[in-house]
Amino acid sequence: MNLIIDIGNTCSKFVCFDGFKIIEEIRADKGEESVLYDFCKKYAFNKGIYSTVTDLSPEFSKIIDTLPFPVMKFSSGKTRIPIKNNYKTPETLGADRLAAAVGANYLQPSRDILIIDVGTCITFDFISSEGIYEGGNISLGPTMRLKALHEYTSKLPLVERKGVMTEILGDTTETAIRNGVILGIKYEIERYVDEFMQKYPQLFVYLTGGVHLNLHYSEKIPIFANDFIVPIGLNRILEYNNELL
Repeated sequence: MNLIIDIGNTCSKFVCFDGFKIIEEIRADKGEESVLYDFCKKYAFNKGIYSTVTDLSPEFSKIIDTLPFPVMKFSSGKTRIPIKNNYKTPETLGADRLAAAVGANYLQPSRDILIIDVGTCITFDFISSEGIYEGGNISLGPTMRLKALHEYTSKLPLVERKGVMTEILGDTTETAIRNGVILGIKYEIERYVDEFMQKYPQLFVYLTGGVHLNLHYSEKIPIFANDFIVPIGLNRILEYNNELL
């Protein structure tokens, strides 16, 4: 059994793998990571891996260090991976982004893949059919956009991401803001996919991340949702390094 720990900006995801099969996933908000102890009592883990996009608290570091089996840290530019990384500054590449590329390549080998991760930030990452990570872009996530509109203006209110939306044009300030942010993200994603499909006609697109926007795309846009791209990639990296040993 493998323990996969994916630590994000707002919460952590713990996933149990039996080989490459997902058995169970639990999530913990910041400060609630001690639930990992109970998770580890439930399964006979023999190894694990973790990646993080933020600095670990001393308490969380202690939890990981005291687990009764080896847990490796995945670090971009340092940990060995089963794909080629063409990023010019690999040490600065988010571990979650690189793990997602590994996961996508494992699920769809020999495919050109665009991975769109919607969370605190929105990331667009591309891995070629030759198994080469070519890079990606980072944009503001929906919550950051909503906060920015409020904090950098004098009169616009802070609007929650979830709520009433109109078809295209907002008919109140609240719906105008929510429409502007959510539909703006939808159009941004569609344009990225369109640009990539012009260059890679057989493009495969994975949509993942902790923020679900309930967006509807045309059937002509090959977007497939998968919430486990990063854990799948981390599990592949763990097994890959175990094979090398």
